[in-house]
Amino acid sequence: MTWSTYAGFAGMMAFLAMMPGPDTMVVLKNALTGGARGGGWACAGITVANFLQGTAAALGLGAVITRYHPLFETVKWLGAAYLVFLGIQALRGAWRGNYEALDDVRKARASRARRFREGFLSNVTNPKVLVLFLSVLPQFLTAESTVGDSLLLAYTVAVLGGLWLLALLLFVHRVRTWLGRRRVRRTLDGVTGTALLGFGATLALES
Repeated sequence: MTWSTYAGFAGMMAFLAMMPGPDTMVVLKNALTGGARGGGWACAGITVANFLQGTAAALGLGAVITRYHPLFETVKWLGAAYLVFLGIQALRGAWRGNYEALDDVRKARASRARRFREGFLSNVTNPKVLVLFLSVLPQFLTAESTVGDSLLLAYTVAVLGGLWLLALLLFVHRVRTWLGRRRVRRTLDGVTGTALLGFGATLALES
């Protein structure tokens, strides 16, 4: 693999990482309820899941999962159900609008492990991430490419995705005072919840 090939791949993946998706909404949801640390743990879970899916794709396990229809469908429906569940949670918060009492309960219940788990599950149960790896990586590999080349490309995707989510967290932290306003918070919860429901429905309906 040449440096020009790798640079082209990294540039394309950096652009795709900035496209809003379920991972972005899950991090935003946790950042709104748990601050930068809450969003950071969700980001960590997503990044770990990205590394696992990238490793599976690079080692050929991803192709096995996508070709075994029952397993692929199970993962797809679990992912769709989980995104819908998270979307309903966000919409309930927007509907109630009682954020002072609600945040106290959430902070008491939402441990680091729970926020990490939300990020991890939202990514690892999304087969579209695995399909992305399997469809894009081969375009930048040749017959002479090694497993190391495949892993390098896969891990580049995970790193770039994690960096973009951290940049999002930094922005949310800088405007936290504005985000703390009840009307703004309700609007963002409504948008986030609706987006998560939409991603879940799209995932479920896609063939």
